[in-house]
Amino acid sequence: MRTIIHKRQGTPLQAGPDGQGPLVGLQRVVKTYQTAAGPFTALKGVDLSVNAGEFVAIVGKSGSGKSTLINMITGIDRPTAGAVIVNGTPLQTLTEEQIAVWRGQAIGVIFQFFQLLPTLTAVENILLAMDYGHRFPPSDRPARALHLLEQVGLADCAHRLPAQLSGGQQQCVAIARALANDPPLLTADEPTGNLDSKTAATILTLFEALVAQGKTILMVTHDDELARRAGRCVVIADGAIVQDQHHGA
Repeated sequence: MRTIIHKRQGTPLQAGPDGQGPLVGLQRVVKTYQTAAGPFTALKGVDLSVNAGEFVAIVGKSGSGKSTLINMITGIDRPTAGAVIVNGTPLQTLTEEQIAVWRGQAIGVIFQFFQLLPTLTAVENILLAMDYGHRFPPSDRPARALHLLEQVGLADCAHRLPAQLSGGQQQCVAIARALANDPPLLTADEPTGNLDSKTAATILTLFEALVAQGKTILMVTHDDELARRAGRCVVIADGAIVQDQHHGA
């Protein structure tokens, strides 16, 4: 499988508007939910910095706060207190409409269950993401969509519906879709949780190739073996980061 992903020329990845500082920065982030049993604090003053080009695994037990942490970074959820700054943009200052536009251009989101639209072919799923992102001229989008499918080894499946693809193939399409608008950051919440071990290893190899090409990946996983494939492992428990370890190059 070919896994070389080409960055678009003329758009170097930067940590912020001035190219300085981390790509992702969380500053004393607190998230409290109101529940029937009273308030529940899912994140308790979390600080986290991620530089451009890192592959970071976020590990923790169910209910530890790892998915809430990812939701802060993607703007799907808002912090109760603290600041979330991604690629120079302070998310807590944006409206819901502004966040939706920002997310379509700045982040590629990869889900455990793929979330492909079942009535659209593989290439149409990618084209739809481009239509929302407005990063490329309409005339350039079909060729780019096919190129992305080629890079994840699925050029021959461009015109198949998701139901005609295996789970691993669907996840590869989902990764190509996440790359549609050339975002600097990819987030993946349990991206291999619905795949067999061999297919999961293939997806991890693809992630490593993307990082080698300059992408930044934040991956939530409960699998310690997969986490060791990342360059850095952040362990979260009871809403707090309890370990942050860089692996050997």
